[in-house]
Amino acid sequence: MERAKAVLQRDRKKRLELGHPWVFAGEINRIDGEANAGDLVDLVSYQGRYLATGYWNPKSQITVRVISYKPLEAMDQAFFRERFEQCAQHRSRFVDGRDCRLVYGEADFLPGLIVDRFGEVLVVQLLTLGMDIHREAIISALVEVFSPQGIYERSDVSVRLLEGLEERKGLLYGECPRIVEIVENGLHMEVDIVEGQKTGYFFDQRENRASIAPLMKGWGVRSGIRLEARNLDDMKADSAASDDTGAIAELAQTELVPVNANGKVVTFPYWDGATVLECFAHTGSFTLHACKYGAKKVTCLDVSAHAIETAERNVARNGFTDRVEFVVADAFEYLRSQVKGIEERMERGKISSGNAPGKGKTDTSKPISTEAGRKWDVVILDPPAFAKNKNAIEGAVRGYKDINLHGMKLVNEGGYLVTASCSYHMRPELFLETIQAAAVDAGKVVRLIEWRAAGKDHPQILGVNEGHYLKFGIFEVRSR
Repeated sequence: MERAKAVLQRDRKKRLELGHPWVFAGEINRIDGEANAGDLVDLVSYQGRYLATGYWNPKSQITVRVISYKPLEAMDQAFFRERFEQCAQHRSRFVDGRDCRLVYGEADFLPGLIVDRFGEVLVVQLLTLGMDIHREAIISALVEVFSPQGIYERSDVSVRLLEGLEERKGLLYGECPRIVEIVENGLHMEVDIVEGQKTGYFFDQRENRASIAPLMKGWGVRSGIRLEARNLDDMKADSAASDDTGAIAELAQTELVPVNANGKVVTFPYWDGATVLECFAHTGSFTLHACKYGAKKVTCLDVSAHAIETAERNVARNGFTDRVEFVVADAFEYLRSQVKGIEERMERGKISSGNAPGKGKTDTSKPISTEAGRKWDVVILDPPAFAKNKNAIEGAVRGYKDINLHGMKLVNEGGYLVTASCSYHMRPELFLETIQAAAVDAGKVVRLIEWRAAGKDHPQILGVNEGHYLKFGIFEVRSR
């Protein structure tokens, strides 16, 4: 039986030829032949020229998703095995360690399929009908190529409803503990594959998390700490300096040590580290990296108590407990309250110095909260997506501007704002414009130090803008 053909409109945009694997209902002129939902169909131009092969779902606005640019017999186990072997080869070349995103949908030429590896466990998302009906072949091929201990499904996402599918989750193969441990950039952390967000962890920021390393040291001088040559024996005995006859021995035992403005040796090992605020911390991945790279003190904040509990365990697992404080709060409210505290302190300062322009604006009889009005050397903002669709862009811009504006105000002079957006509809140029607008309103000048996207286990196909969702920037913040 000859395969059905999806004949495309004559006046359509040539997105398919530019590498985009989605064909929308409005781009199809007609279906020649018979096909059931989920079946493979050949995509042909209006003149009948073969373009690609994809799976068809008339219930979805994305009616055909391209799976091959050459004629394909079937999406069987052999097909998936070959594609998974290609995925494995790419990760082995570019990813340091086993824990990573193994299959990234369209970017790995497997639209609708996500696979993450956590230790010996694979977590999969089957997001489309065309992938869902091939789950047995997918599972068999995953076992054949990756030999996991278990495979767990996290297809409990609303996008399946657009495909005419129900949300589902559960064990697909072998044994899967709920909590698994992964290693990222030398850090150990737990992942809840059953109740964690999406597949349980966000691998896309792995390389971005490592990029904050240069920000974590070099801050001791602001506290008046300097390196000074001291004799080791003198330091241990706390005695007077040796006489001239011991000068040679003294030089041999001299070492540069940190001393404060009073000349006393600083014994805290992280004296040169940054103070850091991580908002939308989830399970504390940026907090862990900040500590690993030498931060002095980190405030780890998330609105979810469950997430913070996990972050606490991750911090303890890596031996950083003494340098991290945890806060369960709404990030928007927390940022605003800190800025308000700073403004109140400034107003009190003006009143006490007689420079206040008016009276009655600040009640100086009320004590100032010790928890409000703080600043940090580095502020990290990694929020969830604010724009789920085009209609949400305006609100998303307001949200991103708000958190970045307040975040900048909480950065110590010459410190750094680390900020990200995972909203696809928030295009890179719009995100940068929003940060610039926030800087203007905050009275700041921001200097872009580094601009990044998702890591190498999240490749991007040119022409598929939907894959270019993650924006990540490091900005130096100065006052005007």
